[in-house]
Amino acid sequence: MQSAGQPVIILRDNVEQTRGFEAQRSNILAAKAISEAVRTTLGPRGMDKMLVAGDDITITNDGATILSEISVQHPGAKMVVEVATAQDDECGDGTTTAAIMVGSFMEQAERMLKMGIHPTNISKGYTLGMRKALEILEELAIAISPDDKESLKKIATTAMVGKTIEAVREKASEIVVDAVSTVAVRTGDKIIIDEDDILVKTQKGDSMDDISLVRGVIIGKTRLDDQMPKFVNGAKVAMIGSPLEITKTQTKAKIKISSSEQVSAFGDAERAQLKKIADQIIASGANVLLCQKGIADAIQFYLGKAGIYSLEDVTEKEMKYAAKALCGEIVNKPEDLTPETLGTADRVEEMEEEELTKISGCQNAKAVTILIRGSTQYLVDELDRAINDAKRVIQDAMEDGKYTIGGAAVETEMLIRLRDYAGTIGGREQIAIEAFAQAFEIIPITLAENSGFNPIDKLVELKKAHGDGQKNAGLNVYTGKIVDMAAEGVFEPMRVKRQAIQSAAETAALLIRVDDMMVTQSHAPGM
Repeated sequence: MQSAGQPVIILRDNVEQTRGFEAQRSNILAAKAISEAVRTTLGPRGMDKMLVAGDDITITNDGATILSEISVQHPGAKMVVEVATAQDDECGDGTTTAAIMVGSFMEQAERMLKMGIHPTNISKGYTLGMRKALEILEELAIAISPDDKESLKKIATTAMVGKTIEAVREKASEIVVDAVSTVAVRTGDKIIIDEDDILVKTQKGDSMDDISLVRGVIIGKTRLDDQMPKFVNGAKVAMIGSPLEITKTQTKAKIKISSSEQVSAFGDAERAQLKKIADQIIASGANVLLCQKGIADAIQFYLGKAGIYSLEDVTEKEMKYAAKALCGEIVNKPEDLTPETLGTADRVEEMEEEELTKISGCQNAKAVTILIRGSTQYLVDELDRAINDAKRVIQDAMEDGKYTIGGAAVETEMLIRLRDYAGTIGGREQIAIEAFAQAFEIIPITLAENSGFNPIDKLVELKKAHGDGQKNAGLNVYTGKIVDMAAEGVFEPMRVKRQAIQSAAETAALLIRVDDMMVTQSHAPGM
């Protein structure tokens, strides 16, 4: 800036300043770039992206994975990525939709800025539009019971359509619904689900059809000794967190041995101590042992002789999971073991080829495991992402008790109703609300484009159907026909739509009010 013809320097040399429309345009372009990066992945017929970082290659159409892997520098673009991250954290699905919506809102804002509409009017109009959109969403939402397994399966199937797991989606959706229902806790009228109670275990295998639900836990270890049984029926599982061996003393000491008898006595004393530890485990009534640390060879021998299936170096996560699933307790020392601390299961067996131990048949399981397999690591990773998406959307639907219709039915209904609402507002905010409504066109247009159909034709057909009162009309991406998506069973949790609309609108309203960007450039060391 200048004062009386003299320049007054306020900012440091390493601060880059962008002001006015250029600052707004910079954020608009950044948001649109992120939106375009993931737009082609939307829908069942969306394309995949290949992300390469060194030797690591990821092939996916999962929006959260794509946006978390790419390196973003622009502050406006980072905010769009944060919207997608928040969407993933809150709902587990809908990240691509959220990112696309931010880009569409910003594109409409750019058009209004060129018309001379002030950013404050745009921001206010977007806020009013968002509130009305959420009201409309509540009206369109359909109640669902936690016991309605068929509708829940359709929600899970919708989340997995278009991903690699599609070949086994029917079986997978049934397993996911069963898993979430098992760990759901009713508190009065509310359903509470801890997603950490469902462990997804991946393993390379011959076929995706091998996906299975274990009412218990799968541990990535096999029995310690061939003398131990390969399986145990009616398992009583002891869980110990400390090492089962003779620990060294904390202080330095020297012992002078002058005869072979003393050496023998030391050996006998050590064996007696180890046998005592094994006897304490045997006396508890356990026939399976999980130890978080190491187990001395002598103890392994005694346990094997007693027919106790034993695992060592079980991870802390797997130990905690086992305690939940088996309704048992992790103790610090063998002497703390009692019949009450033991977990119970119908069967413990070694899966030798996969180097796993399967503990199944827990009648009162507080945790379950979904085991998925694939022929390659890329396939296994994509299966893992698909199952986690399905798991989260079932959780959303059960906790909220509401779902909506997919296939762009909700978005088309919203854009029509929002335009009607805009006429009741007046002023420049009316133009902003109309633009907010038009931004929803991006979803049906993108679905049509990604499916190989003419987007304008399909958008016109959708608007006509909704204008005729068909509020569930949506695009069948396989046939290109406008059909009743409720009859097609394309369901999505209401939480996914609500979060995407709210976070995208709030971020766009915030970014459009920025008229000055001051970015501090970091200097390299020694410069």
